[in-house]
Parts: sequence; structure tokens; C-alpha cells
Amino acid sequence: MKTFCWLFVFVLTAFAQETMTNDAVVKMVKAGLSDSLIVSMIQSQPGSYTLTAESMVKLKELGVPDSVLAAMVSKGAGGAEPVKNGAVALAPDNAEVPQGLEVGVYFKKGGAWTELLPEVVNWKTGGVLKSVATAGIVKGDVNGRLPGAHSRNSVTSPVEVLVYTQEGIAITEYQLLHLHEHSDSREFRTVTGGVMHVSGGATRDVLPFEGKKIANRMYKVLLPSIGAGEYGFLPPGAITSANSASLGKIYSFRIVE
Repeated sequence: MKTFCWLFVFVLTAFAQETMTNDAVVKMVKAGLSDSLIVSMIQSQPGSYTLTAESMVKLKELGVPDSVLAAMVSKGAGGAEPVKNGAVALAPDNAEVPQGLEVGVYFKKGGAWTELLPEVVNWKTGGVLKSVATAGIVKGDVNGRLPGAHSRNSVTSPVEVLVYTQEGIAITEYQLLHLHEHSDSREFRTVTGGVMHVSGGATRDVLPFEGKKIANRMYKVLLPSIGAGEYGFLPPGAITSANSASLGKIYSFRIVE
């Protein structure tokens, strides 16, 4: 135990006396130091990092965890400070992974990621349920209704969105939906559990999109031009019941052009 403690102090002292680099980070990872300790070292010590795509891939292959890579990126960007009012400052182009976000959906506004505040959805089945003969799973058309004629989140095209998912959830499990406007509400139709069911107009309001993975559980989505109107990202598990009226949530936004 004494030998380990001596080695631990020796490693910290050695790295504290020099500017942190990619190689230094790899050495600390190989020495078995904890992720949180390495991140603290990166944040507190002067650093000179190579942050090209190739170098980041190499670091990942050498076992450097995502939290450490993110700290290197933040330090290389000058330690981007959080912005008040729910926005997080963007790092430069060589570091597109923002720091300090929680699970949710964000849009870029004025050089910062601003949270898309979710809304409550009132669900109701749209008639007779249809079945998909796969593992006995029942799928059905459901109608979603949001109170109010417009979303409180207004954006302009092109829309750049960041989706930070929960552990084990992929971007392909989200649905991008077009919401139909009424005088006092917005409505859409989808299916329980995803977009597998395609009959009966269940996917009439589902729009295709692609998400680029930029970090663990973090995806960037660019919507170049889908037209003015009301839209929303529906997360997986939002529909809690397919047999009766129920509640869920959707990350809504309004495109104004």
C-alpha cells in the first residue's frame, strides 16, 4: 500500500512540473489514475494538446475515456465558460463537443446551445389498435395534442439541434414530428414504440432526419430547410399507454422565416 501511494504522489508531482500534453494524458490513463483525477489535472495545469480528429481517435484507441477527452477539448478551447439563462458556450470548430449539458434537446442560438423546453403531450388512441407480429408487441396509431397554438421555443432556419440522450438510447429512437396548428392547440399522429407501423396514416407527420454522433450519447442534427411551422422531437418512451388517454412530453419548437 505504501509503495502504491508513493508511486501515486510521484506521478502527480511529475506531471505537475510540466505542461500537460496528449502523451502525458495517455501516461496517466495507463498508470491507472481515476478519470476524475485526470480531469482535475487537465483543468488545473497548463496544457498544449493536439485536438485534430485523427489525434482524438488515436487517444480513444489508447483507452482515454470520453470525460477526459472532453476536458482536453475544453482546456484547448480556453475553458469555455457556461452561459446564463440555460445556454452553454460553444467551443471552437476543433472542439464541437459542448460541456455542462444535461439529458435533453438543445438548439444553437447566438453561438450557444439553448435548451428546448419540453411540453406535456396529451395522448389518445386513434381507434382500433393494429398489431405487429414481432415478439407479441402491440403497435397502434395514437394522436398527440399540445395546448396552445405555438411553441414557446422559436428558431430560424437552418436549425442546428443537439440531442443528449439517456444511457443506452440512440438518436434513431427519436422521432421528428410536424405539428398541425389549430387556434388553441397543436396535434400530430404517430405510433407507439416507433415508426414500424406504416398503415392508416400513422407516420404522416414523421419527418426523416440524420444525427451525427459527436460524443458518447450526444448527437448533432442539422435541419437545413423544413419550412415554417410547428415541430417537435419525440423521445422514446414518451407514450406511456396505448390503450387509454395518457400524458407524455415532446421537445417542441416553432420555425419562423
